[in-house]
Amino acid sequence: MKKVLKKKAKKSFRLSKLVFEFMTIAVVRIRGTVGVRKDIDDTLKMLGLKKPNTLALLPDTEQLKGMIRKVENFVAWGEVNEDIVNKLKEKGETKVFHLKPPAKGYKSVKHRWPKGDLGYRGRDIEKLIEKMI
Repeated sequence: MKKVLKKKAKKSFRLSKLVFEFMTIAVVRIRGTVGVRKDIDDTLKMLGLKKPNTLALLPDTEQLKGMIRKVENFVAWGEVNEDIVNKLKEKGETKVFHLKPPAKGYKSVKHRWPKGDLGYRGRDIEKLIEKMI
């Protein structure tokens, strides 16, 4: 019985690892916590984004996308390729990375992309991450 459970656990871990490697969303927290509603603050913490300039690599699932949409006024997010994921993993951390503020600063922390830096950016999130590494 124990062997069967171990095999199932290993198999599900491998499947989740495959999904994590090939379909990855990067979420960067841009704004701070002053004046944030409790439910939004809790969602940011569940995503692993406790401080500004923190990046979380998350699998592309509908549940996580719903959480990201809820906190979209505080984060920038988009899909990343394996090159960026490998550069981040060289830092030695696993899923949550503490980065520097971007070189030459943010465009705006109050407006959405492309006018500012908040919200969904698609593949352009990689440019922001490169500035922050």
